[in-house]
Amino acid sequence: MKSKEKEGPLKGLVVADFTQLAQGPWATQMLGDMGADIIKIEPVKGDWMRHYAYANMYPGGESISFVSFNRNKRSIALNLKDSKGIKIAKDIIAKADILVENFRPGVMERLGLGYEEMKILNPRLVYCSSSGYGSSGPYLHRPGQDLLAQSISGTAALNGLKSQMPVVTAVGQADLLTSLFINQSVLAAIYSREQTGKGQKVEANLLNSVVGFHTQEVTAYLHKGENPERSKSGIPNPWLGAPYGLYNTKDGYVAIGMNSVQRLATVIGLEKYATEEFASNNIMESRDEIRFAFNAVFKTKTTSEWLKILLKDDIWCSQVNTFDEMVKDPQIEHNQMIIEIDHPTIGKVKTTGFPVWFSDTPQKIYRPAPLLNENAKEILKEFCGYNEDEVNTFITENKS
Repeated sequence: MKSKEKEGPLKGLVVADFTQLAQGPWATQMLGDMGADIIKIEPVKGDWMRHYAYANMYPGGESISFVSFNRNKRSIALNLKDSKGIKIAKDIIAKADILVENFRPGVMERLGLGYEEMKILNPRLVYCSSSGYGSSGPYLHRPGQDLLAQSISGTAALNGLKSQMPVVTAVGQADLLTSLFINQSVLAAIYSREQTGKGQKVEANLLNSVVGFHTQEVTAYLHKGENPERSKSGIPNPWLGAPYGLYNTKDGYVAIGMNSVQRLATVIGLEKYATEEFASNNIMESRDEIRFAFNAVFKTKTTSEWLKILLKDDIWCSQVNTFDEMVKDPQIEHNQMIIEIDHPTIGKVKTTGFPVWFSDTPQKIYRPAPLLNENAKEILKEFCGYNEDEVNTFITENKS
């Protein structure tokens, strides 16, 4: 007799998955890998990632990128601008434990699927929204994407050749880190629900995630007060085409995300590429030639001038901050991603804040990093039942 196949640890949890692209889908894929039932609610034309692929790879007609982030799911395509589609979505949400969405802030509310309405429909629902920069603040209406978050966070300034252009990581660091924070936080909220019987809203965003991930680098910078100096070597991303990347401006750099070459060329006045032939947002064959042509144009204005021009036309773009600029960035300040805590030997320590926000169980910094063996006494008593003599013996025997 065969033994029953073991179930994943999240068996029984139902996830209403409204996510697209990378950070949301990878998060829900991991929940699915752990046994949750993932109901992927897609637009009628499918997740945006079905129509975009690294290196334009479509084995068997399927996007290699979509395949990478969407296993262990069941799919349903709904028109969320139609009352029938909304009704189906609400029926799924009513039976879900977790909802995850990564639309731009405000989209779910306009659809009638925002948290305030859904918590009435399903009071036990853990509702997670993930965005580029957060649900409020000066960058609320900016397009948010991995390259842009890496650039604003100071991450790009850490990479690349010494004295040359900054380099972003070849993997979608901001996206994938946010996936991890989403998972950590929704499961923490599920645990809270087990204690209270109530769900809550959780918010994550790309910018907070990547700043939080660089806690060691940022904390070292805040202690020393000098920007880190890059090495003489760097690794580019071999899988992406034009126009994605960083470009020189008159006084710095501008980051250009996944935009149509044709549309971007039209906005900046580069007529050679402002034709239907260059409508793609991922041109591989002539990517170097295109990049050089765009770079020459971007050099003619300052970063600030370009941002005013590009953001007006909703081009995916951002400035490229150093750490010095990043810690003063208005969105970083608004998100409270740089905090100060007391340490028993260092004194005041500036470091990165907590990247995720909980509506009903707000996060707090209870203590700094402990000194070696600092809490042995209380831990041994609380978890092991040691008496005072046993504690003292342990401490004596385990002195460093």
